[in-house]
Amino acid sequence: MGHGGAYVTEVEPDVEARRRAVIDAPWTWLRQVHGDTVVTVAVPGAGAGSKADASVTDEVGAVLAVLTADCAPVALVSPEGVVAAVHAGWRGLRAGVLQRAAEAARALGASELRAVLGPCIHPECYEFGADDLDVVVAELGDGVRALTADGRPALDVPTAVAAALKQAGVTELDDVGVCTACSDDYFSWRARGELARQAMVVWRD
Repeated sequence: MGHGGAYVTEVEPDVEARRRAVIDAPWTWLRQVHGDTVVTVAVPGAGAGSKADASVTDEVGAVLAVLTADCAPVALVSPEGVVAAVHAGWRGLRAGVLQRAAEAARALGASELRAVLGPCIHPECYEFGADDLDVVVAELGDGVRALTADGRPALDVPTAVAAALKQAGVTELDDVGVCTACSDDYFSWRARGELARQAMVVWRD
């Protein structure tokens, strides 16, 4: 299994450029729609361009990718070699995309699942509407409430990811601890209005 970091791309991914930068193999990238649809990849490259927010596979050589610029990129891995890549924005978190991805991974034979959370926006930079915050709290608990650096209501995305994973039975989470809005090393739509996205890439060797 491997996972990639930040790579310069446009919103519509240039798959050939990404292959050259990371791994030259068929890629499953997604037209992300902030929902809970999960694509199960049975053949390397299958499902590329699907309208979905997560993909899962147990196939050697199948490369899974999601693009983010504030939303949470989450990788799931298991001892059996099942892996998943998940794009988790607040709507997807509310809809249960991480829970659906864990279910799909277990359907392929995963027992224990471990999660890795890549760079995403953190609460100090993520002012959030009170009504929408209440909706997320109803699904994931009051721990997702936070404050921005200047004291306004905020959504704590890493805490929301951890809560959703806990609901999915995933308790081991490695968080890289990077805020996309604070770091110039990553793209941020909220902080800088950037249209480009970094990629998280997951595959089984």
